[in-house]
Amino acid sequence: MQTCLHGPASDLLSAVLIALHKPYDVLSQFTPDVPSQRTLAEFGLPKDVWPIGRLDRDSEGLLLLSDEKSLVDRLLHPRSKQPKTYLAQVEGIPEKAALDRLRRGGLDIRGHLCAPAIVDSPDPQPILPPRNPPIRVRKEIPDHWISLTITEGKNRQVRRMTAAVGHPTLRLIRVRIGRFPLDPLAPGEWKVLGPEERAQVLGGT
Repeated sequence: MQTCLHGPASDLLSAVLIALHKPYDVLSQFTPDVPSQRTLAEFGLPKDVWPIGRLDRDSEGLLLLSDEKSLVDRLLHPRSKQPKTYLAQVEGIPEKAALDRLRRGGLDIRGHLCAPAIVDSPDPQPILPPRNPPIRVRKEIPDHWISLTITEGKNRQVRRMTAAVGHPTLRLIRVRIGRFPLDPLAPGEWKVLGPEERAQVLGGT
């Protein structure tokens, strides 16, 4: 595991905003719910930081952490409408009609009507390292990557959205928050964000 820090170690005591590439099968918390669960405690993060939002145990990618309560409240408040971009590997190859349903919004996800999403079918398809353990594969059904940007954060929202249009998500990776990208952080790597990177997260303010 590699850590990349900006500024002296004393800077970790205040005004900390950290980007972590959360691996698959890791809880977005520091204490396991049951023994043997993997948590954020294994990555050597600074003390007194906590996640801003969460990624589910079976999801991967960009997770922010901070010791600034005001920053946590700001990024999580519904008014912030902070865009988050995901790559979703879905079952089947979505047709335009399915993608348009995601784009229009209004999908009813357990009583919540989803806002419109920015949805794309990348061409060429991204080539990513395989997940460990690998995704479920059905020989008779192909899989396909789509990109979704949403401004909400309902529980398992992307997975429920793709399932609602007939394409269950097999693998989900958050690749961007605001304008700040996951790349080049590898799974398990983290860094303390400098001023320009913080501005990418916060929308330039």
